[in-house]
Amino acid sequence: MKILVIGGTGTVGSQVVRELLECNVELQVLTRSADRAKSLPQGAQSVIGDLLEPSTVRSIFKGVDGVFLLNAVSTTETHEGLMAVNGARMAGVKRLVYLSVPNLEQAPHLPHFGSKLSIETVIKASGISYTILRPNNFFQNDYWFKDAMLQYGVYPQPIGDIGLSRIDVRDIAEAAAIALTKSGHEGQTYTLAGPHVHTGESTAEVWSRALGERIVYGGNDLDAWEQQSLEYLPAWMVFDFRLMYEFFQEHGLKASLAEAERQRKLLGHEPRSFKDFAAETASMWKK
Repeated sequence: MKILVIGGTGTVGSQVVRELLECNVELQVLTRSADRAKSLPQGAQSVIGDLLEPSTVRSIFKGVDGVFLLNAVSTTETHEGLMAVNGARMAGVKRLVYLSVPNLEQAPHLPHFGSKLSIETVIKASGISYTILRPNNFFQNDYWFKDAMLQYGVYPQPIGDIGLSRIDVRDIAEAAAIALTKSGHEGQTYTLAGPHVHTGESTAEVWSRALGERIVYGGNDLDAWEQQSLEYLPAWMVFDFRLMYEFFQEHGLKASLAEAERQRKLLGHEPRSFKDFAAETASMWKK
């Protein structure tokens, strides 16, 4: 079985690549960057290309049986996703697994939520056998906040007081590999989530115990968050993420009991806990 991973060098995609390599498939990874291609693990073949280029879209899907599609947050996300679906359709790809987000229908105004809604619609109409995965906020996003916690004792992600069912990317990768290599998941949409709901305060508390020092939640002040974030993120992304955090603070992002049960059946085990992830990460940071 030959599988193409699109978006295989980032936080989630790189873990999907590692998971698929355990499945003994022929694996290709699309990347724009020759430098990133050098970092791929042994057994993964790099393909240099760009989904915005028709020549890439016409060539990369030839001979491919399955595709994992992850479009990074960008101003061209929807167009890249639609180009990929068309390329897969024209090449006769048999199976496609798409990484989306939960509760799209409730928040289509969020740029990187609404962009995925369009791609989901096209995938369902494409005639390709598909599985859609909708994971919650990733535990591994907290790698970005290492310095803020270790140097200043602050957890800065303004996720609010209602809570998110955050998830480990390793569970997402397992779900993707299962959907790509095993039957029974065709035409299904799975919400992926961790076992517990975490607020900004509870997240800081978990990190405090894991790190053995007091970590405080930076709070829900989005004006302050925006001002700080503009120092290292582009303005369009800060605008997008601010809208997302406003949604989280007003509504949360919680998985239902039924969604959690479907996920357990898909994975065959309980999802990893944030407490265990934080303890594992703190141990790594202290080395």
